[in-house]
Amino acid sequence: MVRVTIDSIRVSLISPQRIVVLREEDGERHVPIWIGPYEAEALTLSLRGTSVVRPLTHDLLKNMIDALGATVSHIVISDLREEIFYASIVLDLDGKIIEVDARPSDAINLAVRTSAAIFIAEHVLEEAKVIPEAGIDEASPEEDENLSVFADFLESLDLDDLGDE
Repeated sequence: MVRVTIDSIRVSLISPQRIVVLREEDGERHVPIWIGPYEAEALTLSLRGTSVVRPLTHDLLKNMIDALGATVSHIVISDLREEIFYASIVLDLDGKIIEVDARPSDAINLAVRTSAAIFIAEHVLEEAKVIPEAGIDEASPEEDENLSVFADFLESLDLDDLGDE
C-alpha cells in the first residue's frame, strides 16, 4: 500500500461530476477519481474547516463511529475493476480491526474528518496513475485562443455593484 494525500478537487468540463486527485506522498504519481458533486462539496467544506449547522452524512458517520467507541485507522483504495474504484474504511474497535466496504468518495470524506491516513493499493496506483508533465499548468497557444472568449467576458463584468444591494 502507498500512502497518498489529496492533491486537488477538480471540476469536469463535460459533466456535473468532480474529480478528486490523489498524489502519492513520496512520488510523482497522481490518481484521478471521479466523484459526485455533493461528495466533492462535502469534501471541500471539510478540507477548508467549514462548519455546518447540522451534520452532513459524513459527519453523521463519524459521529456514529465515535459513539460506538471505534476509531478510523485508515482508508484504502483497494481495487479498480471496469473503471470503478473500490475502497475500504478500516476501523479499530478495542483492538479488533473491522473493514467496511465503501465508495472512495465516502471513505476519503471520512478520512479527512477523522485525520485518518489514505492509502492506495500499489496495483491500483500503477493501473490508474497519471504523472503530470512539467509545465502542465501552462496553456498552449490553441488553448489560450479557445479560452479568450471567456477572458473577454470576465473583463466585461462590472463587479463594483455586487455588494450594493
